[in-house]
Amino acid sequence: MTRTKPTIADLRARKGKGQLTMLRVMSLEEAAAAEDAGIDIVSVPAEIVTHPRYREVAPTLFSMTGQTHLEAGTRDDYLRWACKVMLAGADAVYCSGGLGTVEHVAREHIPVVGHVGLVPSRATWTGGMKAVAKTAQDAMALLDEVRAYEAAGAFAVEIEVVPVEVASEISRRVGILLWSMGAGPGCDAQYLFAEDILGTNRGHMPRHSKVYRNFAEEYDRLQAERVAAFREFIADVASSAYPEDKHVVKMLPEELSAFKAAIPAD
Repeated sequence: MTRTKPTIADLRARKGKGQLTMLRVMSLEEAAAAEDAGIDIVSVPAEIVTHPRYREVAPTLFSMTGQTHLEAGTRDDYLRWACKVMLAGADAVYCSGGLGTVEHVAREHIPVVGHVGLVPSRATWTGGMKAVAKTAQDAMALLDEVRAYEAAGAFAVEIEVVPVEVASEISRRVGILLWSMGAGPGCDAQYLFAEDILGTNRGHMPRHSKVYRNFAEEYDRLQAERVAAFREFIADVASSAYPEDKHVVKMLPEELSAFKAAIPAD
C-alpha cells in the first residue's frame, strides 16, 4: 500500500487507537532515514524543513517545526514566521509561548502544537530539569493546562517527563493529541530524539531515551581513520612515495625537447 502524509484530520481520527512514532531529526539524512523506516511524525529545525530538498527526501513525514517563546517575539512575529514555514512545507508549528500566542496562530487555521510538563525553556517555573506533576495538585494543574491548550486551538501538545499514570488519565479525558516524551504509553505518540536512538548524544542521556545504535563509536573510528590517512599522506610526501607517475600528467618527449630548446639561455 502506498503511504501518504497524514492530515490533521487523520491524526485526530487516531486518538485512542494506538500510538504513533515521532522523532526529533536534525538533518536531511536523518529525515530520509525516518521516511524510509516508516516513522509517522518528525520535529525538524526550520532550516531543514524549509530546505529545497526536504520534501524530496521526506514526502510522507508529518513535519513539525517551531520556535520557543524566547525566540518568537510578538504574537504577530510568530504568526508571520508560522506562515513562512507552512508555505515552505511544514505541516504544523510548535509553540512554547503563552496561550494567547497559540490562539492567535490557531485562529488563522495554522496547526499548533503546545508543550506541557517539563518544558526546558520554561523549566525555572517548575523547579528545573526534572519531572513535573508528581502530586495530585500538580497533576490537576497539568490537566487544566492541557485543556487550556485545547480551548486555545492547539491540536496537540508534547507532554514531557510526567508520571505515566498522570499522562494516561489526562489523555483519556481530552480530545487534544498527547505526544509523549518520557510520559509513558498512554498517549497518542512516542517521541524520542534521533541523536539518542543513534547514540550520537555525548551529553546527558535522559531516563526516557533508548539507544539502538552506537554511531558515536563509529564516528570516533572514522575520525581516527581520517587522522591515520592524513599521516600516511604526510609520510608519502616526505619519502617521495607521492606523487607517483599515475598521479601526474607528462609531456610527449618531442614536445619537452622543443620546450627546453625554446627556453632562452641564462
